[in-house]
Amino acid sequence: MKLIAFNGSPRKKWNTATLLRHAMEGAESEGAKTKLYNLYDLDYRGCTSCFACKRIGGKSYGHCPVKDDLKPIFREVEKADALLIGSPIYFGITTGETRSFLERLMFQYSAYDPERSTLFGRKIRTGFIYTAGATDEMVRKMGFDRNAKGTEMSMQRIFGSCESFFVTDTCHFDDYAKYVSTRSLQVFLQHPEKYHGFNPGEKKKHREEEFPIDCEKAHEFGARLVRSGK
Repeated sequence: MKLIAFNGSPRKKWNTATLLRHAMEGAESEGAKTKLYNLYDLDYRGCTSCFACKRIGGKSYGHCPVKDDLKPIFREVEKADALLIGSPIYFGITTGETRSFLERLMFQYSAYDPERSTLFGRKIRTGFIYTAGATDEMVRKMGFDRNAKGTEMSMQRIFGSCESFFVTDTCHFDDYAKYVSTRSLQVFLQHPEKYHGFNPGEKKKHREEEFPIDCEKAHEFGARLVRSGK
């Protein structure tokens, strides 16, 4: 059993990375081997719409032909038992690196054949961990949960299953006093057009009290991904 995780955050030691680490430890507790890729360390770009992966009789049918850092990783993906992708929410959607990765990952296996739904060839477990400095209510207002649902449906069609874990109200940085970010959340709820920040005291309290619980949930999330695949 092998789980491959992808960190779509530019930060390697903050919220998303921490939750992915706990999820990987959960997978390892079930006997799985794990491997992590930081997407911001890789050299690649999004799908170029060359359609080589869809060409009848083409040597790259069902596989992305682009030769960059993702090519050997996709070979690993095809041997993996579970995939876990983590990303912060930026302006209501995943980071650019995450989106480009998902384009490349999913499109090569997307079937244009009406008699089949995927070119991947087998079913594996997949999951997402999303982080947001915004609260649950703010995430809903921005519509990210709807955006995520579309991606989840596509991953499920291609790989066989997909589930998501949202962690909201995370801290943006260690010391809010160093940044312009001190306006109350109530401003957003009452006048979102005037909203410019967060309550630093509330953010610190939430990180101390709730984030450890989120890490425990991430641990179980990772364990469940590989446990379900046994």
